[in-house]
Amino acid sequence: MRLAAAILAVTAFTATPADAKGMAAAARRAMAETQANGLAIAVIDHGRVVSVEAFGKRNAKGDPLTVDTVMYGASITKAVFGYLVMQLADEGKADLDRPIAAMLPRPIPDYGNLDAYGNWGDLTGDDRWRAITPRMAMTHSTGFANFSFLEPDRKLRIHFDPGTHFSYSGEGIMLLQFGLEQGLGLNVGAELQRRFFGPLGMTRTGLMWRPDFAANLADGWTSDGKVEPHDERSKVRVAGSMDTTITDLAKFAAYMVRGGGLSRAAAAERVRGSLPITTATQFPNFLPDAPADKRVPGLAAGIGVIAFTGPQGPGWFKGGHNEATGNTLVCVERRERCVLILANDVRAERAFPMLVKAALGETGAPFGWEYGDYAGR
Repeated sequence: MRLAAAILAVTAFTATPADAKGMAAAARRAMAETQANGLAIAVIDHGRVVSVEAFGKRNAKGDPLTVDTVMYGASITKAVFGYLVMQLADEGKADLDRPIAAMLPRPIPDYGNLDAYGNWGDLTGDDRWRAITPRMAMTHSTGFANFSFLEPDRKLRIHFDPGTHFSYSGEGIMLLQFGLEQGLGLNVGAELQRRFFGPLGMTRTGLMWRPDFAANLADGWTSDGKVEPHDERSKVRVAGSMDTTITDLAKFAAYMVRGGGLSRAAAAERVRGSLPITTATQFPNFLPDAPADKRVPGLAAGIGVIAFTGPQGPGWFKGGHNEATGNTLVCVERRERCVLILANDVRAERAFPMLVKAALGETGAPFGWEYGDYAGR
Protein backbone atom coordinates (compact mmCIF):
# COMPACT_ATOMS: atom_id res chain seq x y z
CA MET A 1 0.00 0.00 0.00
CA ARG A 2 1.36 3.43 -0.91
CA LEU A 3 1.79 5.85 1.96
CA ALA A 4 -0.84 8.24 0.62
CA ALA A 5 -3.36 5.40 0.60
CA ALA A 6 -2.28 4.37 4.07
CA ILE A 7 -3.10 7.86 5.31
CA LEU A 8 -6.68 7.44 4.13
CA ALA A 9 -6.92 4.01 5.71
CA VAL A 10 -6.11 5.24 9.24
CA THR A 11 -9.11 5.62 11.53
CA ALA A 12 -9.59 9.26 12.58
CA PHE A 13 -9.43 9.30 16.37
CA THR A 14 -11.09 12.65 17.01
CA ALA A 15 -12.62 11.79 20.38
CA THR A 16 -10.02 9.53 21.97
CA PRO A 17 -6.31 8.94 21.30
CA ALA A 18 -5.24 5.92 19.32
CA ASP A 19 -5.03 2.66 21.24
CA ALA A 20 -1.59 1.09 21.50
CA LYS A 21 -2.40 -1.68 19.01
CA GLY A 22 -3.60 0.77 16.37
CA MET A 23 -0.63 3.08 16.89
CA ALA A 24 1.83 0.21 16.63
CA ALA A 25 0.25 -0.93 13.38
CA ALA A 26 0.50 2.59 11.97
CA ALA A 27 4.15 2.83 13.04
CA ARG A 28 5.09 -0.46 11.41
CA ARG A 29 3.28 0.50 8.22
CA ALA A 30 5.09 3.85 8.18
CA MET A 31 8.47 2.18 8.57
CA ALA A 32 7.73 -0.30 5.79
CA GLU A 33 6.60 2.45 3.41
CA THR A 34 9.52 4.81 4.11
CA GLN A 35 12.23 2.21 4.81
CA ALA A 36 12.93 3.99 8.10
CA ASN A 37 14.95 1.93 10.57
CA GLY A 38 13.81 3.45 13.86
CA LEU A 39 10.84 5.34 15.24
CA ALA A 40 9.47 6.20 18.70
CA ILE A 41 6.00 7.59 19.43
CA ALA A 42 4.26 8.98 22.52
CA VAL A 43 0.60 9.97 22.79
CA ILE A 44 -0.74 12.45 25.35
CA ASP A 45 -4.38 12.95 26.36
CA HIS A 46 -5.79 15.33 28.96
CA GLY A 47 -2.24 16.53 29.56
CA ARG A 48 -1.03 13.08 30.59
CA VAL A 49 1.15 10.55 28.78
CA VAL A 50 -1.03 7.59 27.82
CA SER A 51 1.33 5.57 25.63
CA VAL A 52 5.04 5.44 24.79
CA GLU A 53 6.43 2.96 22.25
CA ALA A 54 9.60 2.44 20.22
CA PHE A 55 10.08 0.44 17.03
CA GLY A 56 12.99 -0.77 14.95
CA LYS A 57 16.67 -0.43 15.67
CA ARG A 58 19.02 2.16 17.07
CA ASN A 59 22.23 1.36 15.19
CA ALA A 60 23.71 -0.61 12.32
CA LYS A 61 24.37 -3.59 14.61
CA GLY A 62 20.63 -3.99 14.96
CA ASP A 63 20.35 -3.21 18.67
CA PRO A 64 16.70 -2.43 19.40
CA LEU A 65 15.44 1.12 19.75
CA THR A 66 13.73 1.31 23.15
CA VAL A 67 11.72 3.91 25.00
CA ASP A 68 14.88 4.70 27.01
CA THR A 69 17.24 5.06 24.03
CA VAL A 70 18.89 8.49 23.90
CA MET A 71 17.95 10.21 20.65
CA TYR A 72 18.76 13.58 19.16
CA GLY A 73 16.12 16.21 20.02
CA ALA A 74 17.19 18.55 17.18
CA SER A 75 15.10 21.70 16.92
CA ILE A 76 12.47 20.55 19.40
CA THR A 77 15.14 21.95 21.73
CA LYS A 78 13.82 25.38 20.68
CA ALA A 79 10.36 24.59 22.08
CA VAL A 80 11.93 23.50 25.39
CA PHE A 81 13.98 26.71 25.52
CA GLY A 82 10.90 28.74 24.58
CA TYR A 83 9.11 27.33 27.60
CA LEU A 84 11.96 28.50 29.82
CA VAL A 85 11.83 31.96 28.22
CA MET A 86 8.08 32.14 28.82
CA GLN A 87 8.52 31.13 32.45
CA LEU A 88 11.19 33.79 32.97
CA ALA A 89 8.86 36.38 31.44
CA ASP A 90 5.98 35.19 33.63
CA GLU A 91 8.18 35.66 36.69
CA GLY A 92 9.25 39.16 35.63
CA LYS A 93 12.86 38.11 35.15
CA ALA A 94 12.82 38.75 31.40
CA ASP A 95 10.74 40.98 29.16
CA LEU A 96 9.74 39.52 25.81
CA ASP A 97 9.58 42.97 24.23
CA ARG A 98 12.64 44.66 25.76
CA PRO A 99 15.66 44.51 23.43
CA ILE A 100 18.20 41.80 24.13
CA ALA A 101 20.86 44.51 23.89
CA ALA A 102 19.37 46.12 27.01
CA MET A 103 20.30 42.99 29.00
CA LEU A 104 23.98 43.43 28.19
CA PRO A 105 26.54 45.90 29.57
CA ARG A 106 28.22 46.32 26.18
CA PRO A 107 26.90 46.70 22.62
CA ILE A 108 26.32 43.31 21.02
CA PRO A 109 28.95 43.71 18.23
CA ASP A 110 31.60 44.55 20.84
CA TYR A 111 31.52 40.95 22.05
CA GLY A 112 33.04 39.85 18.75
CA ASN A 113 32.76 36.38 17.29
CA LEU A 114 32.24 33.75 19.99
CA ASP A 115 32.50 30.07 19.18
CA ALA A 116 29.97 29.11 21.84
CA TYR A 117 27.31 31.54 20.61
CA GLY A 118 27.60 33.44 17.35
CA ASN A 119 29.43 35.93 15.19
CA TRP A 120 28.14 39.08 16.84
CA GLY A 121 31.08 41.15 15.66
CA ASP A 122 29.77 40.85 12.10
CA LEU A 123 26.88 43.14 13.06
CA THR A 124 29.14 46.19 13.35
CA GLY A 125 27.77 48.95 11.15
CA ASP A 126 24.12 47.80 11.19
CA ASP A 127 22.41 49.23 14.27
CA ARG A 128 19.26 47.19 13.74
CA TRP A 129 20.65 44.72 16.28
CA ARG A 130 19.52 47.24 18.90
CA ALA A 131 15.86 46.46 18.12
CA ILE A 132 15.97 42.65 18.44
CA THR A 133 13.86 41.40 21.35
CA PRO A 134 13.36 37.95 22.92
CA ARG A 135 9.99 37.71 21.19
CA MET A 136 11.64 38.33 17.81
CA ALA A 137 14.23 35.65 18.54
CA MET A 138 11.59 33.10 19.54
CA THR A 139 9.31 33.94 16.58
CA HIS A 140 12.16 33.74 14.03
CA SER A 141 11.93 37.37 13.01
CA THR A 142 15.44 38.66 13.80
CA GLY A 143 16.36 38.97 10.12
CA PHE A 144 19.25 36.53 10.46
CA ALA A 145 19.83 33.50 8.26
CA ASN A 146 19.29 30.16 9.95
CA PHE A 147 23.01 30.20 10.75
CA SER A 148 25.75 32.55 9.60
CA PHE A 149 27.83 29.69 8.23
CA LEU A 150 25.12 29.28 5.59
CA GLU A 151 25.76 32.77 4.23
CA PRO A 152 27.95 32.89 1.09
CA ASP A 153 30.71 34.67 3.01
CA ARG A 154 29.86 32.95 6.34
CA LYS A 155 29.17 36.33 7.96
CA LEU A 156 26.17 37.17 10.12
CA ARG A 157 23.92 39.91 8.75
CA ILE A 158 20.41 41.28 9.17
CA HIS A 159 18.34 40.82 6.01
CA PHE A 160 15.18 42.73 7.01
CA ASP A 161 13.97 45.01 9.78
CA PRO A 162 13.65 42.83 12.90
CA GLY A 163 10.14 41.88 13.87
CA THR A 164 8.60 42.38 10.43
CA HIS A 165 8.78 38.92 8.83
CA PHE A 166 9.15 35.24 9.68
CA SER A 167 12.39 33.59 8.52
CA TYR A 168 13.64 30.61 10.50
CA SER A 169 16.82 31.33 12.44
CA GLY A 170 18.72 29.22 14.93
CA GLU A 171 21.20 32.10 15.15
CA GLY A 172 18.47 34.35 16.56
CA ILE A 173 17.72 31.77 19.26
CA MET A 174 21.41 31.68 20.12
CA LEU A 175 21.46 35.47 20.49
CA LEU A 176 18.75 35.19 23.13
CA GLN A 177 20.70 32.46 24.94
CA PHE A 178 23.69 34.83 24.92
CA GLY A 179 21.58 37.63 26.39
CA LEU A 180 20.19 35.47 29.18
CA GLU A 181 23.54 33.97 30.10
CA GLN A 182 25.79 36.99 29.73
CA GLY A 183 23.28 39.66 30.70
CA LEU A 184 21.19 37.99 33.39
CA GLY A 185 23.85 35.60 34.65
CA LEU A 186 21.84 32.46 33.95
CA ASN A 187 23.33 29.09 33.11
CA VAL A 188 20.67 27.94 30.66
CA GLY A 189 21.62 24.25 30.78
CA ALA A 190 21.53 24.24 34.58
CA GLU A 191 18.30 26.24 34.59
CA LEU A 192 16.56 23.72 32.36
CA GLN A 193 17.76 20.92 34.63
CA ARG A 194 16.61 22.71 37.79
CA ARG A 195 13.22 23.82 36.53
CA PHE A 196 12.18 20.97 34.25
CA PHE A 197 14.41 17.97 33.69
CA GLY A 198 14.95 17.18 37.36
CA PRO A 199 11.41 17.77 38.68
CA LEU A 200 9.79 15.94 35.75
CA GLY A 201 12.05 12.89 36.14
CA MET A 202 13.76 13.38 32.77
CA THR A 203 16.81 11.41 33.85
CA ARG A 204 18.27 10.86 30.35
CA THR A 205 17.95 14.38 28.94
CA GLY A 206 20.53 17.15 28.64
CA LEU A 207 21.82 19.81 26.27
CA MET A 208 25.38 18.43 26.50
CA TRP A 209 26.77 14.95 26.01
CA ARG A 210 26.91 12.71 29.08
CA PRO A 211 28.95 9.50 29.19
CA ASP A 212 26.00 7.55 30.65
CA PHE A 213 24.10 8.11 27.40
CA ALA A 214 26.47 5.79 25.54
CA ALA A 215 25.06 2.49 26.80
CA ASN A 216 21.74 2.99 24.99
CA LEU A 217 22.25 5.54 22.22
CA ALA A 218 20.68 5.97 18.78
CA ASP A 219 22.74 6.53 15.67
CA GLY A 220 20.83 7.80 12.64
CA TRP A 221 20.19 7.10 8.97
CA THR A 222 20.27 9.70 6.21
CA SER A 223 17.91 10.03 3.24
CA ASP A 224 20.16 7.74 1.18
CA GLY A 225 20.30 5.08 3.90
CA LYS A 226 23.78 5.84 5.25
CA VAL A 227 24.47 5.53 8.97
CA GLU A 228 25.27 8.78 10.80
CA PRO A 229 26.94 8.33 14.23
CA HIS A 230 25.38 10.21 17.12
CA ASP A 231 27.23 13.46 17.92
CA GLU A 232 28.74 14.03 21.35
CA ARG A 233 27.79 17.69 21.77
CA SER A 234 30.13 19.62 24.03
CA LYS A 235 28.26 22.95 24.27
CA VAL A 236 24.80 23.96 25.41
CA ARG A 237 23.17 25.35 22.27
CA VAL A 238 19.47 26.00 22.69
CA ALA A 239 18.93 26.05 18.93
CA GLY A 240 19.25 22.26 18.90
CA SER A 241 21.75 20.42 21.13
CA MET A 242 19.31 18.41 23.27
CA ASP A 243 19.71 14.68 23.73
CA THR A 244 16.64 12.97 25.18
CA THR A 245 14.46 9.86 25.08
CA ILE A 246 10.88 9.44 23.95
CA THR A 247 9.95 8.69 27.57
CA ASP A 248 11.59 11.87 28.88
CA LEU A 249 10.42 14.24 26.19
CA ALA A 250 6.85 12.94 26.41
CA LYS A 251 6.83 14.09 30.04
CA PHE A 252 7.88 17.56 28.98
CA ALA A 253 5.35 17.67 26.14
CA ALA A 254 2.56 16.79 28.58
CA TYR A 255 3.80 19.50 30.95
CA MET A 256 3.75 22.06 28.13
CA VAL A 257 0.30 21.22 26.80
CA ARG A 258 -1.24 21.55 30.25
CA GLY A 259 0.61 24.84 30.90
CA GLY A 260 2.62 23.56 33.85
CA GLY A 261 4.52 26.21 35.81
CA LEU A 262 2.92 29.12 33.93
CA SER A 263 0.08 31.49 34.69
CA ARG A 264 -2.96 31.03 32.51
CA ALA A 265 -2.16 34.24 30.65
CA ALA A 266 1.46 33.22 29.98
CA ALA A 267 0.45 29.73 28.84
CA ALA A 268 -1.97 31.28 26.36
CA GLU A 269 0.57 33.83 25.14
CA ARG A 270 3.16 31.14 24.44
CA VAL A 271 0.97 29.42 21.86
CA ARG A 272 -1.31 32.18 20.60
CA GLY A 273 0.91 33.19 17.69
CA SER A 274 2.70 36.51 18.05
CA LEU A 275 3.69 36.90 14.39
CA PRO A 276 1.54 35.94 11.37
CA ILE A 277 3.34 33.69 8.87
CA THR A 278 2.77 34.65 5.25
CA THR A 279 5.16 32.31 3.40
CA ALA A 280 4.02 29.26 1.44
CA THR A 281 6.67 27.03 3.08
CA GLN A 282 9.07 27.27 6.00
CA PHE A 283 12.23 27.02 3.89
CA PRO A 284 14.30 28.35 2.24
CA ASN A 285 14.99 31.49 4.27
CA PHE A 286 13.74 34.92 3.22
CA LEU A 287 10.83 33.80 1.10
CA PRO A 288 8.51 36.57 -0.12
CA ASP A 289 4.90 36.80 1.01
CA ALA A 290 2.87 34.15 -0.75
CA PRO A 291 -0.40 34.94 -2.53
CA ALA A 292 -3.34 34.66 -0.17
CA ASP A 293 -4.46 31.31 -1.63
CA LYS A 294 -0.99 29.80 -1.00
CA ARG A 295 -0.82 30.75 2.69
CA VAL A 296 -1.94 28.61 5.62
CA PRO A 297 -4.84 30.51 7.24
CA GLY A 298 -4.17 31.36 10.87
CA LEU A 299 -0.55 30.19 10.84
CA ALA A 300 1.60 32.22 13.24
CA ALA A 301 4.83 31.99 15.21
CA GLY A 302 4.48 31.63 18.97
CA ILE A 303 7.20 31.45 21.61
CA GLY A 304 9.29 28.57 20.30
CA VAL A 305 6.35 26.88 18.55
CA ILE A 306 4.09 27.44 15.54
CA ALA A 307 0.38 28.04 16.13
CA PHE A 308 -2.33 26.81 13.74
CA THR A 309 -6.08 26.28 13.70
CA GLY A 310 -7.58 23.08 12.34
CA PRO A 311 -10.80 21.06 12.48
CA GLN A 312 -10.25 20.36 16.19
CA GLY A 313 -9.61 24.02 16.97
CA PRO A 314 -6.34 25.71 17.98
CA GLY A 315 -3.12 23.74 18.05
CA TRP A 316 0.65 24.17 17.91
CA PHE A 317 3.62 22.20 16.76
CA LYS A 318 7.40 22.08 16.53
CA GLY A 319 9.57 19.96 14.29
CA GLY A 320 13.19 18.89 14.48
CA HIS A 321 15.42 17.82 11.61
CA ASN A 322 18.95 17.15 10.54
CA GLU A 323 20.52 14.84 7.97
CA ALA A 324 19.68 11.73 10.02
CA THR A 325 16.90 12.85 12.37
CA GLY A 326 13.20 13.59 11.95
CA ASN A 327 11.10 14.70 14.92
CA THR A 328 7.72 16.32 15.40
CA LEU A 329 5.49 17.37 18.28
CA VAL A 330 1.87 18.24 17.41
CA CYS A 331 -0.61 19.34 20.08
CA VAL A 332 -4.25 20.39 20.02
CA GLU A 333 -5.56 22.48 22.87
CA ARG A 334 -8.89 20.71 23.12
CA ARG A 335 -8.45 18.04 25.80
CA GLU A 336 -4.70 18.83 25.89
CA ARG A 337 -3.80 16.16 23.35
CA CYS A 338 -0.43 15.64 21.63
CA VAL A 339 1.60 13.18 19.65
CA LEU A 340 5.40 13.20 19.84
CA ILE A 341 7.44 11.37 17.21
CA LEU A 342 11.23 10.91 17.35
CA ALA A 343 12.86 9.14 14.43
CA ASN A 344 16.53 8.26 14.09
CA ASP A 345 16.00 7.87 10.35
CA VAL A 346 15.14 11.05 8.44
CA ARG A 347 13.13 9.06 5.89
CA ALA A 348 10.39 8.61 8.51
CA GLU A 349 9.36 12.25 8.07
CA ARG A 350 7.33 11.32 4.98
CA ALA A 351 5.02 9.32 7.25
CA PHE A 352 4.47 12.01 9.87
CA PRO A 353 1.12 13.22 8.46
CA MET A 354 -0.23 9.67 8.59
CA LEU A 355 1.14 9.00 12.08
CA VAL A 356 -0.22 12.24 13.53
CA LYS A 357 -3.62 11.45 12.03
CA ALA A 358 -3.48 7.94 13.47
CA ALA A 359 -2.79 9.34 16.92
CA LEU A 360 -5.04 12.40 17.03
CA GLY A 361 -7.34 12.39 14.02
CA GLU A 362 -7.29 15.23 11.52
CA THR A 363 -5.58 18.15 13.24
CA GLY A 364 -4.85 20.49 10.35
CA ALA A 365 -1.15 20.54 11.25
CA PRO A 366 0.50 22.35 8.30
CA PHE A 367 2.86 19.65 7.08
CA GLY A 368 2.95 21.13 3.59
CA TRP A 369 4.32 24.37 5.03
CA GLU A 370 6.72 22.52 7.36
CA TYR A 371 8.19 20.05 4.90
CA GLY A 372 7.45 21.49 1.46
CA ASP A 373 6.17 19.51 -1.47
CA TYR A 374 7.01 16.03 -0.16
CA ALA A 375 4.66 16.27 2.83
CA GLY A 376 2.42 13.22 2.89
CA ARG A 377 4.13 11.37 0.04
